[in-house]
Amino acid sequence: MLKRYSQFFKSLMLVNDLMFLTLSWWLAYFLRFYVNLPFLPETRVFRHYVIAWILILMVYGIVFQLLHVYRPRRISTHWRETVELFKGAGLAMLIFLGVIFLLREIVLSRVVVVCFWVFSTALLNLSHLLVREGLRFLRRRGKNLRHVVVVGAAVQARRLVHKLDWYRHLGLSVVGVYLLGHDDSESEPLGVPLIGNQEELVGMVRSGEIDQVFVTFPLQEAARLADVQDWLGDEPVTLFYVPDLGEFAKLRGRIEEFEDLQIVTLQASPLDGWNTILKRAVDLLFGFLTLILFSPLMALIALAIKLTSPGPVLYRQERMGLDGNRFQMLKFRTMVDDAEKSTGPVWATRNDSRVTWLGYWLRRTSLDELPQLINVLRGEMSLVGPRPERPPLIDQFRKSIPKYMLRHKVKAGMTGWAQINGWRGNTSLERRIEHDIDYIEHWSLRRDLKILALTLMRGFLHRNVG
Repeated sequence: MLKRYSQFFKSLMLVNDLMFLTLSWWLAYFLRFYVNLPFLPETRVFRHYVIAWILILMVYGIVFQLLHVYRPRRISTHWRETVELFKGAGLAMLIFLGVIFLLREIVLSRVVVVCFWVFSTALLNLSHLLVREGLRFLRRRGKNLRHVVVVGAAVQARRLVHKLDWYRHLGLSVVGVYLLGHDDSESEPLGVPLIGNQEELVGMVRSGEIDQVFVTFPLQEAARLADVQDWLGDEPVTLFYVPDLGEFAKLRGRIEEFEDLQIVTLQASPLDGWNTILKRAVDLLFGFLTLILFSPLMALIALAIKLTSPGPVLYRQERMGLDGNRFQMLKFRTMVDDAEKSTGPVWATRNDSRVTWLGYWLRRTSLDELPQLINVLRGEMSLVGPRPERPPLIDQFRKSIPKYMLRHKVKAGMTGWAQINGWRGNTSLERRIEHDIDYIEHWSLRRDLKILALTLMRGFLHRNVG
């Protein structure tokens, strides 16, 4: 019954896509030939467009089926489906254009083809989004459910049960839990019935009560997964393994496939591909505009420093940035010249005697950091990111603070999540690192813009800077 329902849904989605492809093709045709476009020729052969339409339905239908576009996606995301739709539609369009090229007698308007591509891509994504949201709506109300059993160690099983109950839009109803190594005196987790033995579990699967089985163990017990597979034998039930990698996956962990290998990424930078390009574009655009906007003020500050204390205007200090690479960070000098000659690399303290009276106000207002816009334009820093630190201090911190070096998986920033939440200057270093790691784990361009906006709204003043 479940298989027939799945096939019906796939067929319904295919028909739905073919309808939108038809709408997109003839809408593009109508706009090209029935909207007044005097600068384009009117020559057309209607039969060619009918043949092209049939080819489109055939090619898209076959490509989408081969790429398994219509497979169940309860534990997937809209974004992943959108990416796969783009890939499938792109491949189908290339094949269609190749066929048209081989059939030289078929002549089509390039305007129609381009408009079709735009319309079809937008409508296909919109229709799939609406279908998925509709299914999620039904699942939250107890419809279109799949009945699952969770098998595994107590801690991991309870965590998984809680997650499946929380994300009700997945439509996964837990009907039982089989705890391996379970103590009979233990209470039922989260109100879900406990399965007494493996014979009962196999019986539930054979009777059709169970659609899916989720297995979860700590990593050191993963070998027990083979035992579960032996119990189930060749029963036609969907089996998932949920590895417990919490203690190992430190930063934006994910699973990827390479040929027949499954590769688990335990820690990685969120900035790759388009994310890198977008973040760099924001840095260049806003960095350049900010530098122009503040250049008169920066000139006045430079003059004031030169007139009030001997020494250079700018202070260059070695800092550590992306992937541990070192660079010379620029600041307006706020201390007496050669201030660390006797003390070595140490943090400034409140009422530090080395700070000049002008430097005190520059540090209070963070205006001493404006020259770092040059570091941003050079690509050594970003507008938003963890604040860079000096290598000698980093050597100390990495020994005492867990995960400290993970903050170097992105470029250092002029401002950051920790700074707008008050963790800068003479504050808890541990709390600052927590905010830095949280920023990296949940990075998005939207969050960067939010941090920049909050930095401007809350001003540059900060009470923790001496």
